Amino acid sequence: MPKHNESTIPLQNLGIPSPWICRYAQLIRSGGQVLDLACGNGRHARWLAANHWQVNAVDRDMAALAELQQLPNISTTVADLENDNWPYSGHRFHGIVVSRYLHRPLLPRLIESLHAGGVLIYETFMDGNERFGRPKNPDFLLRSNELLEVFFPHLTVIAYQQGEFQEPNPAVIQRICAVSKRCDG
Repeated sequence: MPKHNESTIPLQNLGIPSPWICRYAQLIRSGGQVLDLACGNGRHARWLAANHWQVNAVDRDMAALAELQQLPNISTTVADLENDNWPYSGHRFHGIVVSRYLHRPLLPRLIESLHAGGVLIYETFMDGNERFGRPKNPDFLLRSNELLEVFFPHLTVIAYQQGEFQEPNPAVIQRICAVSKRCDG
């Protein structure tokens, strides 16, 4: 498996990609199709594309996506993931990355959207984070072990963490890396 460089592109003012995502992205097929869900300013899309994955960055913010679509290895989709239809029906990815975003009705879609052996890397805030800042609304905070409960029956869990973390900022986070058990036929 090729080694990907975590510092391939300048990241000033763009946000440094999550070490969790960088670490487990190594499991995604080299050069494969990766979905960066609710990508925001594209810190993960930029890093993935710079490391030669083909990235589809989706977000509702057209301005953020306009800058990303100028970069090699990135295609963009403008979609309101909470109110529009799922834009990837019938499409499968070698990897899906989700960071700091939660819309529970999409979780089953992520499972369906992975190729056989596809890798899901997900991290977001959980109960307890309200002590440190936003989000505070329970609709946007995972419950204890929620990612395990949702994904374990359908995916092989490679790594899982939950708890209070100090880096890059104090927060209560839940993280999972899991691989699809699907048999594409």
